Amino acid sequence: MANLTLKSQQYGALMVVAAAVLWGTTGTAQALAPDGVHPVGLGTLRLVLGGFVLLMVALRRGVDLHAHTWPRKPLLLAALTIATYQLCFFGGVARTGVAIGTIVGIGSAPIMAGLLSWWLLSERPSVRWLAATGLAIVGCGLLLAPGGDTQIDGLGILLALGAGLSYALYTLFTKQLLSDYAPDAVMAVLFCMGAIILAPLLLLTDLGWLAEPRGLLVVIHLGVVATALAYVLFARGLKGVLGATAVTLSLAEPLTAGILGVVVVGEQLTSLAVVGIGLLFAGLALLALPLPAVLRYRLK
Repeated sequence: MANLTLKSQQYGALMVVAAAVLWGTTGTAQALAPDGVHPVGLGTLRLVLGGFVLLMVALRRGVDLHAHTWPRKPLLLAALTIATYQLCFFGGVARTGVAIGTIVGIGSAPIMAGLLSWWLLSERPSVRWLAATGLAIVGCGLLLAPGGDTQIDGLGILLALGAGLSYALYTLFTKQLLSDYAPDAVMAVLFCMGAIILAPLLLLTDLGWLAEPRGLLVVIHLGVVATALAYVLFARGLKGVLGATAVTLSLAEPLTAGILGVVVVGEQLTSLAVVGIGLLFAGLALLALPLPAVLRYRLK
């Protein structure tokens, strides 16, 4: 039974990391979008398309979607935090840039999730989680220390922190639902509800850029790959790991974003940024990979 539990935790961790890698492509996709794309419109379209795809997947699998029988509080709060995350994340990235917006938003989430899990769910963080999160946070800090031409936007930082808080809360509320309902059903219902919350904002934004093939491809990638597929993987991963652990593993998102920034967008990384990426990887490995028995005992 212990081995099965360990395998379940390892499987869950790998699923969360895979989801985070897909999320890490979001900033690059936004950077490759046509000029004039508004963050509100982009975030809303991501939810609308992602929610539709998740709904189709759930219906095809015959999943029970009778959400009216679900507990209302975690259901509504999870849907609301999905919506606020889109607004805060895309707004923060638009004002601070892909690297800073992603790193501040996702890098702040583990601290918030650990404290919220302890306070709301009595999930006391383990020493292993504290060590992994510490490595990852230091790594994020080093990634935020490039050359002097980096500009910090106060409102953008606040929006990025709002995205981190939204993501941490979403993880905790979603985990409550996943204890009783199928992952496909939970993801489909939550994202459709989030899309309904944000849909009226589409009336206030210019969507003319969707006529360009590049704009349409960006939305398809964000909705199908970086949302539908990523959150299906994330939901399955959440069933095998603690909420705080899942958020720390999700730091693979800024790790992926940094790598894509160099390879695809052509950004330059300083030596400190390279060290930061290494520390991020070390934190992820500490949580995702099995440890020798002695270390596993000491890091409980």
